[in-house]
Amino acid sequence: MPLIRPADPSRRTQRSANAGFTLVELLVVLVILGLVMGLVGPRVLNYLTSSRERAASLQISSFKSAMDLFFLDTGRYPTASEGLGALVTRPASLPAWNGPYLQQSGVPADPWGNPYRYVPSSQGAPYRIISNGADGQEGGSGSDADITSN
Repeated sequence: MPLIRPADPSRRTQRSANAGFTLVELLVVLVILGLVMGLVGPRVLNYLTSSRERAASLQISSFKSAMDLFFLDTGRYPTASEGLGALVTRPASLPAWNGPYLQQSGVPADPWGNPYRYVPSSQGAPYRIISNGADGQEGGSGSDADITSN
């Protein structure tokens, strides 16, 4: 029959001391994580906001190119009732329409999920294409500012 030896008390205290983290160690790690998130978080959010604004500007530029092709084919820009949809589907009154002028199957929404606004004959320009920004409301400042084709 094998002999069972009692556990060495000095080994037991060594194991329990190394078994986990102390409260102070956990607090130090949490403070470091909080500092890193406090410094990096705002920069990441600012980058996300500015990238959405750039994406809206690029989409508007794409619409402008499509509008120029539409004008070359039909001799006019879309009316207010036709809107940007005329770049994707043929208006009934235009036999010279040679589209679709956008690669998408429909008119895409802006990066915030709101529809673009099309305003024909505006302030000396033949049209304006407008994204209302993050808030989806006309006007605003910062990330809520309107992004227009002019």
